[in-house]
Amino acid sequence: MFNETYKLSNGVEIPKLGLGTWLLDDTQATQAVRDAISIGYRHIDTAQAYMNEAGVGEGIKSCGVAREELFITTKVAAELKTYDAVTQSIDESLSKMGLDYIDLLIIHSPQPWTEFREENRYFEENKEIWKSLEKAYKTGKVKAIGLSNFLQDDVENILANCEIKPMVNQVLAHVSNTPLELIEFCQKHNILVEAYSPIAHGAVLDHAEFKVIADKYGVSVAQLCLRYCLQLGLVVIPKTANPDHMRNNSELDFAISDGDMETLKNAEHIQDYGEHSFFPVFGGKL
Repeated sequence: MFNETYKLSNGVEIPKLGLGTWLLDDTQATQAVRDAISIGYRHIDTAQAYMNEAGVGEGIKSCGVAREELFITTKVAAELKTYDAVTQSIDESLSKMGLDYIDLLIIHSPQPWTEFREENRYFEENKEIWKSLEKAYKTGKVKAIGLSNFLQDDVENILANCEIKPMVNQVLAHVSNTPLELIEFCQKHNILVEAYSPIAHGAVLDHAEFKVIADKYGVSVAQLCLRYCLQLGLVVIPKTANPDHMRNNSELDFAISDGDMETLKNAEHIQDYGEHSFFPVFGGKL
């Protein structure tokens, strides 16, 4: 699994499986990055909002694997909606992580978290932010640029006003909550879709119907969920600090049948994420 990659529209290769680091503090992130890389992971995902870029950077520095063998993603904080603020934040991210470049930089949200999915869409501001990302790309500070949580019209706003097209859109996508129309739209425009929370924050693990399907393939429900996203052509970035879970999440050498894929696509939508229904990054919004 660790050797499998997708090719972005600019030719950069991105590993299909990454490690998410949301809700890990600096110390936890450092250890998680070291553990993941020792297991075989080469793709690490963080964000300015996670407040653990320094910890991720320390893990990268001390992992024993050459920097050029790793793929590191971070995200511009959702609250930053001016060209200058974003430009400054990119330099701060590089400094915190101790890196000369970032492999993938994405806008964390089209709106500040406290206004997530509300009326003000920030179309004009996002055009300016995108110009900052384009400049960082042109100057070599980042190898690829993209979006996160952008709906179709948010993506269209960028496509209509950009010099360099977005290469990814990272969205919430998992069994029982798969934005298939958005995925299809992005793929049509050669934008790779990344699935964050591909195991639904663990809310799917005790689901009886999913357990029956997973048992059929001799895998865990978590593995079933990750394979499902991969077969949709998505990158998966499950978050964990547990090395055993990291290994389990990487053992995905099986194929889900077309019939079971349809069952999973049409599974009843999960509304309750339990303890994760209150998202600190999202300003209390889900």
